[in-house]
Amino acid sequence: MAPAISDSQNITDFVVKKGNGIKGLAESGLQSVPKQYIQPLEEQMDMQNIVTNEFIPVIDMSIGDDDDDHNVVKLICDAAEKWGFFQVINHGVPVEVLENVKVATNRFFGLPAEEKMVYTKENSVTNNVRYGTSFVPEAERSLEWKDYLSLFYTSEKEASAFWPKECKEQALEYMKRSELLIRRILEALMKGLNVTNIDAQTSSVLMGSKRINLNYYPKCPNPELTVGVGRHSDISTITVLLQDDIGGLYVRGIDGKGWIHVPPVTSSLVINVGDALQIISNGRYKSIEHRVVANGSKNRISVPIFVNPRPKEMIGPLPELLAMGEKPIYKQVLYSDYAKHFFNKAHDGKKTIDFANI
Repeated sequence: MAPAISDSQNITDFVVKKGNGIKGLAESGLQSVPKQYIQPLEEQMDMQNIVTNEFIPVIDMSIGDDDDDHNVVKLICDAAEKWGFFQVINHGVPVEVLENVKVATNRFFGLPAEEKMVYTKENSVTNNVRYGTSFVPEAERSLEWKDYLSLFYTSEKEASAFWPKECKEQALEYMKRSELLIRRILEALMKGLNVTNIDAQTSSVLMGSKRINLNYYPKCPNPELTVGVGRHSDISTITVLLQDDIGGLYVRGIDGKGWIHVPPVTSSLVINVGDALQIISNGRYKSIEHRVVANGSKNRISVPIFVNPRPKEMIGPLPELLAMGEKPIYKQVLYSDYAKHFFNKAHDGKKTIDFANI
């Protein structure tokens, strides 16, 4: 059983230190959200502020003739400029691969707490495998209603040795089968910037490293008081997100005011621009604030692949853009420094990108 919800320290021990996570808390018979998960009023989701007449683009990636390919490139670039988010269908990742990684996600989070605890920050044998809850509990004033398993990919050998057996095969297959889609999307985005040659150096900046997260959002007794994930933009170049059929992802509207739901589309993947690509494109492509609401009736999962620069890379506006006369609006920053800045604080909307401002 979970401890009395009035005892904040016991709640933290139960959820974080004993490895039960939010899932264990939600399944303990909890009748109300503990106070440390109640968000400030301004961060609680106002369902009156939902935009119902706007929808992010859904792009058919089917490969046809050259005209079709040119049209897909234009649609991708337009979506990245105007929305920062889009969904893709007919993307080439087999449906069974997507279904298998969803099954594996539920299988991992269904493990007993003592088995998941092996992968916590204190216990994991590698920094590249991390089971945790919320975002940065030690830095957050209000915690998020989410558990996660984060897997930073360095090599097949390390993944085989250290990723949990309950999900490593399926997570690796999802990453591998997404590679062609990732490259195709990034090549399209570079064409939109008149960069036609992705050499080894550019490739390292655009997609030199990857991280896959398995996210679990347990049902919540007071979903209106908390959040699954708070307002933020990703720090990736792009993120490739697999949703289940529950829904709950919301993105900022074009005017920056209301929120737009990203409804699950069968067999689709959600693509969004991250801060790194906004910086690299000198602001042409936009990383957009997004959030996940808590759900009062169902558990939800999602599986994002974060496509990132290599940690040692410097990121800044592409030289090709500056050569064409554009004035840089971002400075050159070491990507590992940018990531460290992001992960050392609570989610705070789009403030991370200020780290790269000139």
